[in-house]
Amino acid sequence: MSKLEKNWLEWLIFAVSLLLVLSTLGYLIYDATLSSETPPNIEVQLGETQPQGQNFLLPVIAINKGEQTAETVQIEVVLEKGGKEEESAELSIQFLPRGAKRSGWVTFETDPRTVDNIKSRAVGFEKP
Repeated sequence: MSKLEKNWLEWLIFAVSLLLVLSTLGYLIYDATLSSETPPNIEVQLGETQPQGQNFLLPVIAINKGEQTAETVQIEVVLEKGGKEEESAELSIQFLPRGAKRSGWVTFETDPRTVDNIKSRAVGFEKP
């Protein structure tokens, strides 16, 4: 009874598969041991205002720069004119994993392009 020998293609597929499995395992170990457990760090960016009927849409981008996931992220955007609050809006993002970016829009009756200052911040979030 003779043994069947593997041909070069079988060895190549075995080597590539082994490399992929070991690379994935190495990355998971690296990520688990070296990543810190810093809380979510939500950065808010604003886009260009777009008119929509009688209102104005303002794109909002939330970026989680922390190492933990945030749930129910509340974002507040305030329009200021003459040092006083002209109008405010809130946006809720349900799930924001670490390193993730989510987009949404807030609407205003006042054109954000006509105010002196636009403030935006993450008001709060929950830990999953």
